[in-house]
Amino acid sequence: MLPPGQKAPTKLRPGVVTGADYLALLDACRDGGYALPAVNVVGTNSINAVLEAAAKNKSDVIIQLSNGGARFFAGEGCPDAAAARVLGAVSAAQHVHTVAAAYGICVVLHTDHADRSLLPWVNAMIDHGEEHMKRTGKPLFSSHMIDLSAEPLDVNIEECAKVLKRMAPLGMSLEIELGVTGGEEDGIGHDLEESADNAHLYTQPEDVLKAWEVLAPIGHVTVAASFGNVHGVYAPGNVKLRPEILKGSQEAVSAKFGGGEKPMSLVFHGGSGSEKDKITEAVSYGVFKMNIDTDTQFAFAEPVGAYVQASPVAFTHQIDPSNGKPTKKLYDPRKWLRAGEKGIVKRLDEAFADLGSAGRTLAG
Repeated sequence: MLPPGQKAPTKLRPGVVTGADYLALLDACRDGGYALPAVNVVGTNSINAVLEAAAKNKSDVIIQLSNGGARFFAGEGCPDAAAARVLGAVSAAQHVHTVAAAYGICVVLHTDHADRSLLPWVNAMIDHGEEHMKRTGKPLFSSHMIDLSAEPLDVNIEECAKVLKRMAPLGMSLEIELGVTGGEEDGIGHDLEESADNAHLYTQPEDVLKAWEVLAPIGHVTVAASFGNVHGVYAPGNVKLRPEILKGSQEAVSAKFGGGEKPMSLVFHGGSGSEKDKITEAVSYGVFKMNIDTDTQFAFAEPVGAYVQASPVAFTHQIDPSNGKPTKKLYDPRKWLRAGEKGIVKRLDEAFADLGSAGRTLAG
């Protein structure tokens, strides 16, 4: 039996979710008290590993691209970097649309941190989303993020409103950032002031209220409200997470605008290396999405490095000088890339468990 007041989750078709299906997934996270890992990808290997991990854990998942990840997906040799950011994001999204349903889970497609200089990237992706909508009835992406947290709050809200007005008719959601997440994500971010109070890393409820009042009537928004979180992994003591800030923001919005105890769908940036109890607490306050990039990068790199170290001759000689035998079966990219994929799957096993999403896919 479900707890009193908790709705049975809606079953969705496996594959990329947008519009009403996306909102149903967020409702299930809120009502079920769990969240989804959001994994930055840079190629088909990382995408496929995320899908494999989600299928293994019977969990839905969020696949996202930073501007640098999108550019890399198109190829570093692409002469026009701005075009590559767009083409790479579109190519990655099309790959996910093509294969995701075969894994039997639901996928949210998202793009990460875009500051003012990257607004043309976001708008170009929306252009492609509009074209995709005409052909298929669905947008290309589920959501995009705009990060103008370094700018004055009024400017942040004004620019987000402009973009949301384009996205809302497509059934897309906009992720905004209020407050500052420390560290750096593909050139977007802020220095961490070690041993300082870092008051700017904590979002103020009045800022959340102001943003919600303007943006919620336009379309669906999710909020990356900072509570001391930082991109990357830092030494213990340098990052002081205060998830109770999220609770305060939810209470403030609920008191003024209604929507129940958790009216907002919140985002946890900088999830890599975070304390388990802080993750659990943040999820209890309405976090539906936790970004995990640094840890998954290392999870890919570590087994690849171990594979190379175990067969060093194969990566310097096509013929082993000690025995005259070919080493092709060892340096075949499928061997060491697969080792990296398995590393991502293993790390995401932990993330699905931490966030409570294992075994809770809505795909049916």
